[in-house]
Amino acid sequence: MAAPNPINKTEEEWKVILSPEQFRILRTKGTEKKGTGEYDKLYEEGVYNCAGCGTPLYKSSTKFDSGCGWPSFYEGFPGAINRSPDPDGRRTEITCAGCGGHLGHVTKGEGYKTPTDERHCVNSISVKFVPGNASTSI
Repeated sequence: MAAPNPINKTEEEWKVILSPEQFRILRTKGTEKKGTGEYDKLYEEGVYNCAGCGTPLYKSSTKFDSGCGWPSFYEGFPGAINRSPDPDGRRTEITCAGCGGHLGHVTKGEGYKTPTDERHCVNSISVKFVPGNASTSI
């Protein structure tokens, strides 16, 4: 079950802070077009933070090339990501624990050779990459 989000803003407040495309994806659970995201093929050292509230979500060392067309990570920072089943029961949505912003979906058991056997499929526009030493441990 998803934890409550500590950052609560009205939809109007989010519209002032976010670009229209960020709002569509983070606040209305949209999806960016496959293969178009800024971070799909980025493999530099750093941290991926929530584009809505700045919460650190993923260390670059947990990112891998899944070939799916969106950035893929095998785990996030502890407590940074909430999970909840989609209404259709087929997928599990992932959201920022800080603001509730939609990140994408997580799947298990796809056969990727990752420590968690998970793939967090994340919209690039939902995150902001901060380059540098990702010394915060997971």
